[in-house]
Amino acid sequence: MKKEDVLNHLRAAKSAHIKWVQKAKLLINGVDIKKSSIPIDATECNFGKWFYSDGQILNALSNNPLECMQSIEKLHFDLHDTYLKIFNVYFSEEKSGFFAKLFGFNKKKISDAEHTLAKGYYDEIENISKTLVDEINRLERRLLAVSDEKIEALI
Repeated sequence: MKKEDVLNHLRAAKSAHIKWVQKAKLLINGVDIKKSSIPIDATECNFGKWFYSDGQILNALSNNPLECMQSIEKLHFDLHDTYLKIFNVYFSEEKSGFFAKLFGFNKKKISDAEHTLAKGYYDEIENISKTLVDEINRLERRLLAVSDEKIEALI
């Protein structure tokens, strides 16, 4: 795999993360979102899948301190932990209609207080996401500084 491929995968993972956050925002804004379209598990979302596969190669870069990858991992887990709180507000195991079960829409009616609570959690997600994107951008800059040959030797 060439350096450009590694960069493209990193950028695609960052884009997937941003889309995940946007789906959480849609949920907060009242849009019917499938429960499964916003994975709760940090290893199940597209960013997490990249991070725990191709992303691990970046640990071997000499100009990429382990702390950078550990920071990204912690922020990513914090993001999903916070989203779980939103998920618990919006989705429940209540009985629902046939079509809701068929299409995965099990969003319950929530009170104004619950919406306010979920909005507060989403604000936390936005803050965590901003820091995570900053760390991903830092990782990308480090990757750009490494020679093509060195990256190809890792892969």
